[in-house]
Amino acid sequence: MNQPLPASRKGRDFIARHGETVFNAARRLQGDHPHTPLTRAGFMQADEMGRALRDLLGAKPALTLWASPTGRALQTLAVIAEHLEFDWHAAHTDPRLVEIGMGSWGGRYYADVIGEVGPVVTPEGLLRPAADGEDYRQIDIRVSSWLTDTNDDAGDRLVIMHGISSRVLRGVMTGASVHPEWGAPIAAGLPQGSVVLIEQGRESVAHLGTGHAPA
Repeated sequence: MNQPLPASRKGRDFIARHGETVFNAARRLQGDHPHTPLTRAGFMQADEMGRALRDLLGAKPALTLWASPTGRALQTLAVIAEHLEFDWHAAHTDPRLVEIGMGSWGGRYYADVIGEVGPVVTPEGLLRPAADGEDYRQIDIRVSSWLTDTNDDAGDRLVIMHGISSRVLRGVMTGASVHPEWGAPIAAGLPQGSVVLIEQGRESVAHLGTGHAPA
């Protein structure tokens, strides 16, 4: 069951999906692995996000930086921060922003897991939860907790996170309907390297990335 929404924030939220990683390129289930480095394509996607945000916001905008503590999110943030002329070290991290935990499937090749259990990516681009992994209701609880605890952040903020967990966060923030199978509000998927803008519960795409669209 999704959590109650906190009061509307006064500022805007830019929610970004990190760039492509070596796991993505190799078609391995990444989940909450702490460090799977960006590929050259991933760095290029981060560069594109940085340029887009610089064009939109200018240099040194009044913006609070947040990120998942994973290496791929922090690498993406480092590139974007350089474009915005921000100190990367001033960013806040929170483990509640990490990707869906894949349990014993984590790190394995998609093809191997599919060979054992069948499809793990749904037609709508969602990862099927592993039996010993995290489900969407649990993601809903943790990202909603983060939202409640940071609701008083002043002004705009940029949040760098992941494909699945950002879809749940965006679903919570925009009041999306609860998914009939997974029991949490889930927004539409976007390619790696994308940024959305959420203001007063309404979402628009600030930059459409060039990465792989599903999880």
